[in-house]
Amino acid sequence: MVIPADLSAQILRLYQAEHWRVGTIASQLHVHRSTVQRVLAQAGLPTEASPLRPSRVDPYRPFILQTLAKFPTLTAARLFVMVHERGYRGSPEHFRHVIAGLRPRPTAEAFLRLRTLVGEQAQVDWGHFGHLQIGRARRPLMAFVMVLSYSRRIFLRFFLDARMDSFLRGHIEACAAFNGCARVVLYDNLKSAVLERVRDAIRFNPELLALAAHYRFEPRPVAVARGNEKGRVERSIRYIRDSFFAAREFVDLADLNAQARAWCEGPACDRRWPEDSRLSVGEAFELERASLLALPQREFALGERVAVQVGKTPYVRFDLNDYSVPHTHVRRTLAVVADEHRVRIFDGTAELAAHARSYDAGAQIEDAAYIAALIERKHQAHAHRGVDRLAHAAPASAALLERAAERGHNLGTVTAALLRLLDRYGAAALQAAIGCALAQGVPHPNAVRLALERAREEQGLPPPTALHLSEDVARRDAPVRSHALASYDRIGPADEGASHDE
Repeated sequence: MVIPADLSAQILRLYQAEHWRVGTIASQLHVHRSTVQRVLAQAGLPTEASPLRPSRVDPYRPFILQTLAKFPTLTAARLFVMVHERGYRGSPEHFRHVIAGLRPRPTAEAFLRLRTLVGEQAQVDWGHFGHLQIGRARRPLMAFVMVLSYSRRIFLRFFLDARMDSFLRGHIEACAAFNGCARVVLYDNLKSAVLERVRDAIRFNPELLALAAHYRFEPRPVAVARGNEKGRVERSIRYIRDSFFAAREFVDLADLNAQARAWCEGPACDRRWPEDSRLSVGEAFELERASLLALPQREFALGERVAVQVGKTPYVRFDLNDYSVPHTHVRRTLAVVADEHRVRIFDGTAELAAHARSYDAGAQIEDAAYIAALIERKHQAHAHRGVDRLAHAAPASAALLERAAERGHNLGTVTAALLRLLDRYGAAALQAAIGCALAQGVPHPNAVRLALERAREEQGLPPPTALHLSEDVARRDAPVRSHALASYDRIGPADEGASHDE
């Protein structure tokens, strides 16, 4: 901070002419005493040294300094415990202030200004811009930012996650917007770029390596704790927060990205180029465009691919939502290939289903044809259970159903009628009646019913009584109240005689 000339003159006058002390000058002029000492030091005037008051921590200063020299990041709380065990009885708050003054400070490091060749380098990073509420889901709003190091041209694209698929899509759209690719792309140590790092040994994400091989650029992570090496993308994200996103209104993600695209091609390109104030960033980019690597002719295959397990219901769970699949693939492991707009489900190389992607949470995205097929399957399963029951009780029913199908009869109706006859007459009688109907060449339940009735009449049996078991349980189990017998005691002989006469 620059000290005003009039304040400096007043401090010097009060110190030399009026012989005020440093503390008195500071309190009367409402400045810090370090400001007064600084003015006097610049003028070459000695200041009085204020003697330090004795403190309880003084006997422990050598131990504290030795410990901090060996362990510079040791916390004040741990140091307080160590000194307290050695006899210190001061307060923790005062001890914390003392440690703040005694802790060794790292020496300031000077950095060279990094200069890059035309078309040589780009820098990439994610920026977090809060959250969006989509239905019941709270999605993070992430900004993919790529900056060309020479021209400072910015590419900005917002996503609802920071997954690998979005990371790769950001690269592809950035190269398309620049109509070229830089030869080297710098990253920090995010998992999308570097899976593992042990000193100089680096294991890159294989999907990023595949993209780099496709576009022929070199992925290069910056050194650990060296954020200054990609300072251009860091400053660009701060510039985006202040100049684009602050107080920005948008309808949805598509609207926000449309505004971001217009901003990158407009105000972000019109700003002054730091290397030469006579040029804009857009003009510098036009000079750099010819030096970028040409784009490959074929597109890079995008899509997030994950393995999913189908349970007993015909749905797969992907990104907080359920997507329907054919009911024939339950209890199996399938593959989901998803992009921003579609979710495709595969069994090996065969595509089973395709749905519009939802960013809600807990939603069921269904194909009506799959649900209808499942319902039909349930009806058929019910019919199959009836056929199986008939086959076990009356084996001749299989031949009757086959003949009925040849004549175009509804097998569901025929099966239901035979099951009712089975419940009423029994298995043995039904088997014999079906044999009679087949012998007459009439494969129909009515012929079976007539055969059953004739057999019953020949045996002199009463008609079977149907049991209706669908009555209300509460009515069947209702308690029966006994009638009061006192009314019978009032009936006398006269009453009986009168009734006989009548």
